[in-house]
Amino acid sequence: MTDGAPTLLVLHALRLRSLASADVVADRFGLSPESVGDRLVELERDGLVAHRSGRVAGWRLTATGRSVGEEMLAGELEASGHRDRVAGDYGRFVELNAPFLAVCTDWQVVDGEDGPVVNDHSDPERDAAVLDRLGRLHGAVTPVTDSLAATLARFDGYTARLAAAHGRISAGEHEWITAVGVDSYHTVWFELHEDLLATLGRERSGERT
Repeated sequence: MTDGAPTLLVLHALRLRSLASADVVADRFGLSPESVGDRLVELERDGLVAHRSGRVAGWRLTATGRSVGEEMLAGELEASGHRDRVAGDYGRFVELNAPFLAVCTDWQVVDGEDGPVVNDHSDPERDAAVLDRLGRLHGAVTPVTDSLAATLARFDGYTARLAAAHGRISAGEHEWITAVGVDSYHTVWFELHEDLLATLGRERSGERT
C-alpha cells in the first residue's frame, strides 16, 4: 500500500491520545481515515497496536509499539539536524510548565480555613488575576510553539489550538481552561508536553521542578 498514513505519525498520534478511534488518529495529523484504518490493521498484525472493545473502545499502543515509535522519533530528530533547537524550545516550555499548572490549580481551588476548597468564583478580582496570568503565559508559549512548528512540521497546529482555547476563555467560556474531552488549554498543553518528551526521548520524572 502507499504510505498515505506514515507509521511514525500513526504511532505518535496514539502516543499522544492514549486510546483513540481511527478517525481521531487520522484527524491528529490530517491523514485520510481510510489509509489510517488500513495502517492500523497492519500495525496490529505486527504487534505494535491493539484494539480495545467495549464501552471505552479504540486503538492503543502496545509496549513494543511505544518502543518502535520512540526509535522512529529519535531517527526523525537526528535526520532533521535540529536536536539542539528542539531541546532549547523544550527548555523554554519547561520554564513555563510549573506556572501554568499553578494557574490551573488556582482557577480550580482557593485556600479555605481548613485547606484548599473548590473555587466558587465568588471573587472576581482573584479570578481576573488568574486569567491575566494565563494570558501572559499564552504570550510566552506562542513563540515556543511557532519555533517548534518551523523546525519539525508535525508540531504545526499547537499555536492555533492554544490560541483557539485561549480565545474561548477570553470570551468567557472559562471551562476551556481545564475541561476534559475537548481541546481545552490544559488538554493541548499536556499533549504538547508529551510530544516534546517523546521527541527528545525524555521522561517527566527526569524534569527539573
